[in-house]
Amino acid sequence: MICHSNKTTDLAETVKTPKKDYESKSSLESLWKVVVYNDPVNLMSYVTRVFRKVLGFNKEKATKHMMEVHEQGLSVVWIGSREQAEHYTFQLQTWLLKAHLEKEEGSA
Repeated sequence: MICHSNKTTDLAETVKTPKKDYESKSSLESLWKVVVYNDPVNLMSYVTRVFRKVLGFNKEKATKHMMEVHEQGLSVVWIGSREQAEHYTFQLQTWLLKAHLEKEEGSA
């Protein structure tokens, strides 16, 4: 049995508007870094190739960062805007590298 109510309700009253939780402008303007961590899976030549392809590094720069990852366990491969850092992090993860996005300390 279907019951119809004669009471009409205003849609604006029934739907709650979510509380706006935007990031502050200074958070978006701050610097972000892309960190790549060592892993036991990827070959050094593969990591170098991915750095060249994704980040546009030349062979020497890609090799330098690959060696940092290998010897120190991590390397900060890029610092800049959050949007670009997110893009690089996603691309590196797509190539199966262990990459992470971090806010640069001391940045606005």
